[in-house]
Amino acid sequence: MESIRLYTTRWCADCWRTKQFLDERGVLYEEVDVDEDAEAEQLILRVNEGRRKIPTIEVQGRYFACSPFDPEQLAGELKIPLNP
Repeated sequence: MESIRLYTTRWCADCWRTKQFLDERGVLYEEVDVDEDAEAEQLILRVNEGRRKIPTIEVQGRYFACSPFDPEQLAGELKIPLNP
């Protein structure tokens, strides 16, 4: 599978749901906390037209936000099963 990077925060419920969804399907990802990384925060602002949408997910240089959490969107974007 392609490399996946999640831009998240610790307090975000949509981030928790996204990570749980991926973990249940055995999908590996790198997590970047935008509250701790100012460059990552600037990146998500840029790719989301000035909005701080989290989680923002990067796959092979392509970005999309999954906020509010939408399992069907996430499964479709990542081409993974909706049900574990």
